[in-house]
Amino acid sequence: MAGHSKWAQIKRTKAVVDAKRGALFTRLGREITVAARGGADPAGNFQLRTAIEKAKVAGLPNANIDRAVAKGSGQGGAGADLFEAVRYEGYGAGGVAVLVEALTDNRNRTAADLRLAFGKHGGNLGETGCVSYLFEQRAVVRLALPGVDEETLLESLLALEERGGPAVTSYAIDVEGVDVFGAFADLQALQEGLGDLHLPLAGWEHRWIASIPCRLEDGAVLAACLRMLDMLEDLDDVRSVTTNLEADDALMEAAMIG
Repeated sequence: MAGHSKWAQIKRTKAVVDAKRGALFTRLGREITVAARGGADPAGNFQLRTAIEKAKVAGLPNANIDRAVAKGSGQGGAGADLFEAVRYEGYGAGGVAVLVEALTDNRNRTAADLRLAFGKHGGNLGETGCVSYLFEQRAVVRLALPGVDEETLLESLLALEERGGPAVTSYAIDVEGVDVFGAFADLQALQEGLGDLHLPLAGWEHRWIASIPCRLEDGAVLAACLRMLDMLEDLDDVRSVTTNLEADDALMEAAMIG
């Protein structure tokens, strides 16, 4: 029976992983579909090129990518789903600010799903503008490690400036890579400039950056907030979830385990 219990647990775990992968693939396909409205050729459509690169990194099959491009560019036949980008704002437990970006073909359904996720864990869905002033949207290019050290990075950023490239506002190094930040409008120029310098690009995106953090000290409140964020991220219509949540690493780990 012990072996049976272990197998049952493995199957349950695999089902969860497969479901999350399926939701991610659905989300990435929608992003490609929306981006392809600006043209089916990635070489002339930076938004599409960005969406396809993101999808490939996540392992989305080429056949799925091709179908999404065809659907968005009008080659997929009649009845192709039409999605629109919508931003929602709200508060989590403890007053944490939350921005949710969605791609939806039914605003009423998406809003209802979000309202349920917020309300179930002590939060509430707010009005447009209620928390967005606490964030700034920036261009971010991700560089892979190994492949670049800080000295090489600084030399490259200086070379980019000397070439008349876009201004780099800051950078952040972690154990897996480097995030290089610039102005929102400079994403394409920043990505192409760093690529021309033969730096190891690992991805690029527009990202919301919190200007004022909300620090939680109560483990129960933090756990409720994390459950809400997980529920939001699992929704098919949700493209990204950004928060100004801040907490000690030990408290965060305990809340995640609990």
